[in-house]
Amino acid sequence: MTQWQKSSFSSGSDGTNCVELALSPSRILLRESDDPARILPVTRHGAAALIRHLGGYACEPKSCVQ
Repeated sequence: MTQWQKSSFSSGSDGTNCVELALSPSRILLRESDDPARILPVTRHGAAALIRHLGGYACEPKSCVQ
């Protein structure tokens, strides 16, 4: 069974609007909690690149700006 982890930023009224991740033997699995059937498998390098890219954004409750 896949164990999904929600972001620590996903709480309160936005608890259902978040990105979740799980580990598989060869990939990191990403999904949105409001569409759990759509799963994006990425490599560890791909996930690290995504996190580095998103690290340049300051997110507010309804939008993200760089």
